[in-house]
Amino acid sequence: MQNWVLFVGLACVFVGLAGTVVAFSPGADRGSVARSLAAVEAIKAAPDSMRHELERPFNERVTGPLFGRLTSLGRRITPSDQSARLRHRLDLAGNPPGWDTDRILAFKMLGLIVGGAVGVIVPLLLGNVAWSIVFGVGLALLGLFLPNIILYQTAARRSERITRELPDALDLLVISVEAGLGFDAALAQVARNTSGPLAEEFFRVLQEMQLGTGRSDAMRALSERTDVTDLRGFVTAMVQADAFGIPIANVLRIQAREMRVRRSQRAEEAAAKVPVKVLFPLILCIMPTLFIVIIGPAAIQIINNFSNSGLVK
Repeated sequence: MQNWVLFVGLACVFVGLAGTVVAFSPGADRGSVARSLAAVEAIKAAPDSMRHELERPFNERVTGPLFGRLTSLGRRITPSDQSARLRHRLDLAGNPPGWDTDRILAFKMLGLIVGGAVGVIVPLLLGNVAWSIVFGVGLALLGLFLPNIILYQTAARRSERITRELPDALDLLVISVEAGLGFDAALAQVARNTSGPLAEEFFRVLQEMQLGTGRSDAMRALSERTDVTDLRGFVTAMVQADAFGIPIANVLRIQAREMRVRRSQRAEEAAAKVPVKVLFPLILCIMPTLFIVIIGPAAIQIINNFSNSGLVK
């Protein structure tokens, strides 16, 4: 009996190994290889224009023309000054890699179409026609304005970071100028030893000056590319100092002192806003929980006492 069980086990192992070898042998993929060879032969037999078209990347064949049509559609249905506003917003956001006005218009149209389709189809599948109209319009508008919202948030975060970095950058600029460097060399020193959007803007100012742009024009372009009030004030002071021949070191020292004072004022303002911001979460979330925890056991005890006394049935 034991020998019979051993023989059956060995036979099962042999069958399993044989099946594995057959499954992974080259002959098992003869059908797929034949289909691949047929596809290759069909491509070779196709006309030259079709073969060249199929050899192009998918991005060039499908994605590029699709985004081109979406961009042209976006230009037709958006106002004429929309491109200028988007370009200015891109400057405020620091011109992220791969972002331009055409791509933003294409994504706006894509969001409009996809959002409207999803908002209409999903409620219809659930059997609700009225909600399909509401969700269709709502999601279409959300998809249309979502790229603008993302761009606005990116620009706001960049402006906030420039505002935080500006006082330290001005302190380093003052130290460099007082050490004997010229304004351009001090600006290059600050750009090399710092990082972030402010350093990128300083690098751009230096590049424009190297290309032949005047210092005043390059600084004015810097103020136009940002919406930070402190940076615009600094640019105005530097342009006026350059125009009237005022010593740069004195102007930088005054500007650095004012930036430090403004940073302290902003910190005090943010601290003063904390109680107001905490008030609504305190009233809506924390206070009800405290009432339940504190009054709940007392209320249960009162109800039990009245029940035991027979006053509550």
